[in-house]
Amino acid sequence: MPVIATNTAANSAVRYLNINAAAQSSSLSKLASGSRIAQASDDAAGLAISTRVQSDVATLGQAATNATNAIAVLQTADGGASNISDILQRMKVLATESASGTVTDTERTYIDEEFGALVDQIDTIASGTRFNSESLLTANNMFSSGVTVMVGSSSSDTISITLSALDSTTLGVNSLDVTSQSNANDALTALDTAISTVSQARASIGAQESQFQFSSESIATQIENLEAANSAIADVDVAAEEAKLASSQVMVQAAVAAASSANSLTQNLLKLMQ
Repeated sequence: MPVIATNTAANSAVRYLNINAAAQSSSLSKLASGSRIAQASDDAAGLAISTRVQSDVATLGQAATNATNAIAVLQTADGGASNISDILQRMKVLATESASGTVTDTERTYIDEEFGALVDQIDTIASGTRFNSESLLTANNMFSSGVTVMVGSSSSDTISITLSALDSTTLGVNSLDVTSQSNANDALTALDTAISTVSQARASIGAQESQFQFSSESIATQIENLEAANSAIADVDVAAEEAKLASSQVMVQAAVAAASSANSLTQNLLKLMQ
């Protein structure tokens, strides 16, 4: 029934115009942000999952940094241990020379000067092998009782770094000398033990370094997979959303035309009264 008091057609056209305009705005927001979930109402469950996944990815990124730092610590420690091993081997050569009956005590005194200097050098290397201002190879170093490193997104995802002290006292070479043939023979036995201790320490360092390297590779794989999963959940399908946008744009234009036509309906009815 045609009336002039209430323009029902115009009200209906405006209602659809608002609906279509909202759909158009939603598509534009998704395309502009690149996210399928521009607001919580788009997909509440998907938003919750995506947020958790993004949190895990960020945490794993820091875990990867932690693993890299741990590898750097172990490589630094191994470098110092390698130098100490070289020194011990040189000391063994000197002890072997001094233990020979063809060497006089005067010559043994000269040999002992280098031998003693090398003992001091062991301590210099042990205290000078540092990471983040912390000595790694001295007695009671911060890693001697184990330091926990986070390498995952859970509190249980940890690996411990443990480093043995390799100073002259710990190795049992601090009081050695080769001033006599007897002392040189005793030094040879002690040096064999010290060399074995350093070798065991380096083997432990290598094993820990390998563990962190595999952990680092695992973290990288997890990050890749989680980012792919999050993309499937949250990223907008550009082609599909463009189709929706085109459709909503047409419908908005149609609603505007319908509202304009509805607004002229009252004017047409008034002509009947002339």
